[in-house]
Amino acid sequence: MRILVAPDKFAGTLTAVEAATAIATGWRRRAPDDELDLAPMADGGPGFVDVLHAALGGELLAVTVRGPLGAAVPATILKVGSEVYVESAQACGLHLTGAEGAEGATTYGVGELVAAAVDTGATRIVVGLGGSGTNDGGAGFLAALGCTADRPLDAGPVALAGVTTVDLAAARARLEGVELVAASDVDSPLTGLFGATKTFGPQKGVREERLPVLDALLEEFALATDRRTSLEKGAGAAGGLGFALLCLGARREPGIELVADAVRLEQRARQVDLVITGEGAFDFSSRSGKVPYGVAAIAMETLRPCVALAGRVLVGSREMRALGVESAYAVVDLVGEERSFADPAGALADLAERVARTWSR
Repeated sequence: MRILVAPDKFAGTLTAVEAATAIATGWRRRAPDDELDLAPMADGGPGFVDVLHAALGGELLAVTVRGPLGAAVPATILKVGSEVYVESAQACGLHLTGAEGAEGATTYGVGELVAAAVDTGATRIVVGLGGSGTNDGGAGFLAALGCTADRPLDAGPVALAGVTTVDLAAARARLEGVELVAASDVDSPLTGLFGATKTFGPQKGVREERLPVLDALLEEFALATDRRTSLEKGAGAAGGLGFALLCLGARREPGIELVADAVRLEQRARQVDLVITGEGAFDFSSRSGKVPYGVAAIAMETLRPCVALAGRVLVGSREMRALGVESAYAVVDLVGEERSFADPAGALADLAERVARTWSR
């Protein structure tokens, strides 16, 4: 058989590349004659740059930027010809805040990454959005590109209280002649019931009673900047970083589609008999632009069966098939939670070996 292995990261345990390698290792133990094509995936969040580098080649450039809580953090941008790819999570990711401090966390470092990309002579800059620990509406991002306001833009959402004017001229001038792309599958507006704060604030450590406060602060920021843009789909991505990008003329593209095109996923799927995808937790939120849903959709288009391997499977068979997945298998069901975290690669390989018994002819 010919197998396409296209997983996302297993958050907190394995990168997408490591997950694909583990699946291949276990599968080969059971079916050594099968041909495996490894295509690690990402949707704009953590792993975005690494996955694209593996697929496209290009040059990784090291950059040191301001992290979300002020400390310097290392990051990389990927230059492929005149295009540069930026992973926002490297500068403002949840792993850098520890799900704490969102009220004072800044996206300033993401702006520094984009500024570094401009300095390379890039004519197209793609910013992957996802996995952020920030909720500042992209204010810090704008500040790093030269924008000014009557309140500090680089000190998190709490510092935006009372903001009435925001001047975007400097950033627009700096990005003149550059095509800006926001790679995200999040449809949320900046504020409101389905906005950045209400939807994603709790996972970033924002307490329930503080959610309305932060949402109101972003509403103030939107009124001072561009209220209409704050209502657009994707403005709420990455704690509102999507809003800042849209204000500067960015075009939003689904992250999973952008990566799938880059790795030629559809063409590769047509050459195989089975598609395997996966992620840390396979649940119904996977439908919201996540890797398994995107991979399964391509498998369906190419009339190939798709199965998912995950740390946990939290959907039933009906929901699974609604996502385009024939079957899903959980690592914790096979080896237990303790070993799943103690030896994630080995546990995933064991699961892949078990799945191969069913699916490899």
